[in-house]
Amino acid sequence: MNQTIDTTTAGGSDPRPAGRAASEPRRWRLADYPSLLTVPAILLLIAAMAYPLLTIVLRSFSEPEWSLQNYVWFFSTPVNLTVLARTFSISAWVTIVCVIAAYPYAYLMTTVGPRMRLVLIMCVLVPFWVSGVVRTLAWVILLQDSGVINSTLKAIGFSSIRLIRTQTGVVIGMAQVLLPFMILPLYSVMRGIDLRLVQAARSLGARPALAFLQVYLPLSLPGVFAGAIIVFILSLGFYITPALLGGPRSTMLSTLVQSQVLSLLNWGRGGTMGVVLLVSTFVLLAVAAPLMRQRHKQASRS
Repeated sequence: MNQTIDTTTAGGSDPRPAGRAASEPRRWRLADYPSLLTVPAILLLIAAMAYPLLTIVLRSFSEPEWSLQNYVWFFSTPVNLTVLARTFSISAWVTIVCVIAAYPYAYLMTTVGPRMRLVLIMCVLVPFWVSGVVRTLAWVILLQDSGVINSTLKAIGFSSIRLIRTQTGVVIGMAQVLLPFMILPLYSVMRGIDLRLVQAARSLGARPALAFLQVYLPLSLPGVFAGAIIVFILSLGFYITPALLGGPRSTMLSTLVQSQVLSLLNWGRGGTMGVVLLVSTFVLLAVAAPLMRQRHKQASRS
């Protein structure tokens, strides 16, 4: 009976005394705090976005002195208000053009086979690999008075159309650049829609157009709203395309900001324009978001 059995070791538990194991602190592990993984991204956003934005806001109030004179100047100058309204108008037209052009393309991507779908996706992604300046210069060649479009119109017996240095040319160029940002959200929503729902509606007597409008279209509205918001917000800050394709009557607010900051070195007024555009965008989205959700719910119920 001189043999002793080490029950602690045999049971597979910690061979150390119970008191010592309980008093020893637990080792720190990153897996126990997954929220810490977001710290690098948060620091990057603060350094690249929050700090510059805060600097611009402070300069709009502090240059040349602490006051509201920059905002008084902005809202008392008719040219600034006209350009601000034109900026939102052009952005709205670009969004409408992108919705009209992207919806059938995204729908086609959900109906074709895998190989053809890959080709269509590549056609969407290829523009991302080309510089925006290069694409805009290509539109300059196409839209100019002696360009490909007007030459083709003259060849078939039509008169030429002035497209360069107009709002129409700016909308065409911006829509081509932003079209992938509308197609991808639409496709991501459309691919999750069961096409058998449309077939069921048709089997119950609905015409193809009516089945599409009452069944498929309401289900795809989240993609339309998401893409429209992305395109609209990106359109507000465009500079290169309006500068190359537009003229004096198609000037957007980004051009005025550039002239105030780089040409006149007036950071206060330039910052004021940026703040007004940012606040106006937030207000517009705050008003439009509930309306979009309400219309989506009504369409889904119907």
